[in-house]
Amino acid sequence: MSTPDTPGGLPIAITMGDPAGIGPEIVVKAFRDAPALARGCFVVGDLATLRRAAASLSEPSGAAMPMALIEDPREVAQVPPNCLPLLQAIDAPTGVVIGQVGAAAGRAAGDCVVWAARAALAGRVTAIVTAPLHKESLSAAGFPFPGHTELLQAEAATHLGLPLTQLPVRMMLANDELRTVLVSIHMALRQAIDAVDVDGVLQTIRIAHRALVAALGRTPRIGVAGLNPHAGEGGLFGREELDIIAPAVAAARTEGIDASGPYAPDTVFMRARSVGGKAGEFDVVIAMYHDQGLIPVKYLGVDKGVNVTLGLPLVRTSPDHGTAFDIAGTGRADAASLIEAIRMARSLAPNALRGA
Repeated sequence: MSTPDTPGGLPIAITMGDPAGIGPEIVVKAFRDAPALARGCFVVGDLATLRRAAASLSEPSGAAMPMALIEDPREVAQVPPNCLPLLQAIDAPTGVVIGQVGAAAGRAAGDCVVWAARAALAGRVTAIVTAPLHKESLSAAGFPFPGHTELLQAEAATHLGLPLTQLPVRMMLANDELRTVLVSIHMALRQAIDAVDVDGVLQTIRIAHRALVAALGRTPRIGVAGLNPHAGEGGLFGREELDIIAPAVAAARTEGIDASGPYAPDTVFMRARSVGGKAGEFDVVIAMYHDQGLIPVKYLGVDKGVNVTLGLPLVRTSPDHGTAFDIAGTGRADAASLIEAIRMARSLAPNALRGA
């Protein structure tokens, strides 16, 4: 809801990511390269970290990105154009080594996400866009979560007074050509296979359906991938398709959901792909585990991929890549995926502050 202090909507919070990785660099690049899109956004992070990133990107004879410290998200509307608004949400991290795993970096990144999540849940921002954090650093800092998705789920569940089991979330990876939603997220492959059950598959279909009805304004066409090669070949290569996935699809259809499958995983993504302005056969593919769904999306171009968390009572998007420690601090990181994540957040949050 708009307020007198934020004409036209609420701002979008962008977390700076792991300060040892490329997050701060791509955040600065996004404000530099897409100023109109970034207008109405602000960064949740550390001023010194962002200034260091900006300095690494500036030309020898040029000036670094100007920054404005704000104390409240409502101040974003008053920040001059072509200036990066930053809210110092954490103590300045010490002991961060660029390109290396470390508890200090993990703590800084995790605390920024917690601040942004709580601001969104309190209605102070309309969406959050999260720059990459490093899972090992997050763990080293003592966060009991394998990544953004689980951390945000826990924050939302606490805010709503619900157990985690009553707030199921799913990861959707999307670009201009393909969308996929995952039944399981961050777990070992052996565990992921065991996690494929009727309830989990059906729940994933339902979550994807609700999210895409809201995003597309119509009933989405949902294709469901099998687990085994050739979708089990009638039980020759496993019975998960017959005993688990097909019953879940059938149950979804009785609820009025346009779901079909299971289809062979080596072809269903190609069938769903939109090419040359021609829509694919499906609006989204339900993948049974993390890499089954993410490999085809990332193969089509990491620079355009966006990660969207479905099922949360807030909008959260993220670039479809990690911290890239090998190039951190060099100024070579590509901000295209973060820019697409900001664009996606705007499309999913109609009350976003548009700026001047």
